[in-house]
Amino acid sequence: MKTLSKIQLYDTSLRDGAQSEDVSFSVEDKLSIAKKLDELGLHFIEGGWPGANPKDILFFEEMKKVRLKSAQLVAFGATRRWRGKASEDLTLSNLLNAGTDWITLFGKSWDLHVTEALGITLDQNLEIISDSIDYLKSKGKRVFYDAEHFFDGYLSKPDYALKTLAAAREAGAECLILCDTNGGMMPWEIKEILTVVLKKIGNPIGIHAHNDSEMAVANTLTAVSLGVTQVQGTINGFGERCGNANLCSILPNMKLKMGLDVISDAQLQELRSISRYVSEIGNLPHNKHQPYVGRSAFAHKGGVHVHAVRKNPATYEHIVPNKVGNQQRILISDYAGKSALLEKAKAYNISLSDDDPQVQKILDKLKTLESEGFQFEGAEASFELLMKRALGTEKNFFKLIGFRVIDEKRRGDVHPISEATVRLSVDDRVEHTVARGTGPVNALDSALRTALEKFYPVLLEVKLLDYKVRVLTGKQGTASRVRVLIESGDGHKKWGTVGVSDNIVEASWRALVDSIEYKLLMEDETS
Repeated sequence: MKTLSKIQLYDTSLRDGAQSEDVSFSVEDKLSIAKKLDELGLHFIEGGWPGANPKDILFFEEMKKVRLKSAQLVAFGATRRWRGKASEDLTLSNLLNAGTDWITLFGKSWDLHVTEALGITLDQNLEIISDSIDYLKSKGKRVFYDAEHFFDGYLSKPDYALKTLAAAREAGAECLILCDTNGGMMPWEIKEILTVVLKKIGNPIGIHAHNDSEMAVANTLTAVSLGVTQVQGTINGFGERCGNANLCSILPNMKLKMGLDVISDAQLQELRSISRYVSEIGNLPHNKHQPYVGRSAFAHKGGVHVHAVRKNPATYEHIVPNKVGNQQRILISDYAGKSALLEKAKAYNISLSDDDPQVQKILDKLKTLESEGFQFEGAEASFELLMKRALGTEKNFFKLIGFRVIDEKRRGDVHPISEATVRLSVDDRVEHTVARGTGPVNALDSALRTALEKFYPVLLEVKLLDYKVRVLTGKQGTASRVRVLIESGDGHKKWGTVGVSDNIVEASWRALVDSIEYKLLMEDETS
């Protein structure tokens, strides 16, 4: 492992990442994320643009009370306006008031932006860059310079783009960060341009890539291979438009593929946890297909794949999953063979051997159910119950006698009334309950729980966390079959269940019953 401590890891999740569509961080969210980023071992955390909104002003005030272990907090803002002095510029004043030792200023490198967006001359832009950095330095601040649109600017007027870097360097900027702001560069373009910059301007140079061409990670790693000293990105690639360079890919690639010891092994093992944490705080579902940290990153579905990884995980896994805090998963579907089934049986503590005739029986049942629309990849609790039912090892906790659901809308301007009646028996004792809910499924869930909780109080812990309905085919219109996926949890564990029917209430019932039976089964097996 090469030690390259001179590479600075710079996170902009709290500023650039917060500009992602559907992402909104409160002050409390930003404070908690900043602490997680510090634990990950990042060197710089860009907190936001003080003065741009009240939230960022409050964040920087609150961060004065937070003691970071290793990271430095950075305030971000623009160079001064053309008319006026740096000492009177509101943006620069707000940056100073943020109270950070480090400030990142961005300025124009592309002549198109200078003459058309700002409406000034190229020389006036150079004056703005120099004057702004010089002023902040005179106030004792350490400054990074983000050369916005640098690569587009270089392709348009290379000599001028280099002049903007020279102006920032001469004014005292400690690192010049080249930004692919539009995200349109290719790795070979990055290499060609960076080679010139490193030769004519020299390090310290950084890279800030956007992902509009799906090249942000590749462009960043190309820059690293050429010797840049600062890497900017965001957790999960959050950011404007298509996002920023994803640190959840960049960090393991640098450490595990390039041999750069940028964070410790223990910190790398926290990567998936932090990735999921930031998604959760951002109120977004975690991308299951994300490399390294996604739930599917080390999931195996095809029978050939499963058979191979059971013998040697390296056959279909490029790293050991727990290096990034992830784990191998074996998926069950109609692509599965005996290897996948036996691996699942082992995980469920079910004793099965290769030559057990029950294996083929379960596989045939699985394939039949999936042809009807069942999907067990996100409903492994239902699959565990399927296996135990097939083997005759499932315990019957209750027996359904029947249920009825009524939806009634009494007036056009009021919500419908949903009411469910459930009749079931527990140890030959018949329970008949009625419950109302905000919809037919909620009413049915309430009636089912009311009937069972007196026998099984542990069900009070169970919460329905997610409910999804998928129309399997639209050819039958409103008579189409639907698949209901339910995620439940008890504060300690989450589990998924599935039901399929051409009646949405029946499909929901099946998924609900599996969820409750799975919880009761877990309790029974641990008691």
